[in-house]
Amino acid sequence: MRIRTLLATVTAGLAAATCLSAAGPANAQPGNACSPSVSLDRFSDALDKTTYEGTYVGNLSALALDRDGSLAALSDRSALFGLDARTLAPKSVVPLTDENGTALDSEGLVVDRDGTRLITSETEPSIRRYSRDGAILDRLPVPAALQVAPAGRAVSNGTFEGLTLLPGGRTLLASMEYALSGDSSGAVRFQTWQRAGGGFALADQYAYQPDAGLGVPEVQALPDGRLLVLERGFTSGVGNTVRLYLADPRHATDTSGVENLTGQPGVRLIGKTLLADIVNCPTLGATAKQPQPNPLLDNIEGMVVTGRSKGAWKVLLVSDDNQNAVQTTRFYHLRVRTTP
Repeated sequence: MRIRTLLATVTAGLAAATCLSAAGPANAQPGNACSPSVSLDRFSDALDKTTYEGTYVGNLSALALDRDGSLAALSDRSALFGLDARTLAPKSVVPLTDENGTALDSEGLVVDRDGTRLITSETEPSIRRYSRDGAILDRLPVPAALQVAPAGRAVSNGTFEGLTLLPGGRTLLASMEYALSGDSSGAVRFQTWQRAGGGFALADQYAYQPDAGLGVPEVQALPDGRLLVLERGFTSGVGNTVRLYLADPRHATDTSGVENLTGQPGVRLIGKTLLADIVNCPTLGATAKQPQPNPLLDNIEGMVVTGRSKGAWKVLLVSDDNQNAVQTTRFYHLRVRTTP
């Protein structure tokens, strides 16, 4: 989602910023810890305000691991980049369009087991399957209520932001960013699809309650069926709020038949546990181009689990700079510990 819309007028060369140490905000944990569960290894601004083969490398809204070990990075301006997983250097770019050749508001990304790309567009919303070269293969069904008004009850720029495959690869899950009109509790819908034949069919839907004033820009599945969920907000003159939660949908109520989420009894929400508020991470020397409660913070929107090391998940986050001179394309390398 485009939180800030002022376009940048500067496209600079590659400027690496791999940062080692500095004092954090007053309430930061010791060392590189953001919380007892999360630590920040490093960050990089290497791709900020750069271009690759004439395409702006920014507006990044989602990350995924490709089958060859490289990173796929999705721009919400309808482009899919291939990045070197170690250096983050761009290796390829593929333009994306809908069936009419119109650019997407591309927000969520999954690389399927056969190498095809599942990509959401927030405007309808939609989920399409693309080949590696950007050809449309098919399109998944979307419940009527999740479509943008007046077709449905979703708010503009508040639909499918997160996308992930659950363990086993048979269930696809998309997270709405904001609540539907009529869902007065503020809970957002998480829609699933089950693999059926060569495609995906609509399946259960669940409800997740973000913190007040925050939306859900990304969700990633862990091997045990739990989810890492990003919650994010922005306050002008103050900056961003970004929190990382561990969520468990395995005992939640199927809300596909619940018209309005009002906080009513009998609807069991997805359980969640705070892992870290990113404001409490050490700054590691980061600077911000606009007010932030921690200069490390920006419009963090993409997340991928890249592996496991020493009992912790290696998690990579990326911020969407909205092609805005006062925002930064920044990658964050986290280590995240989750209890069984």
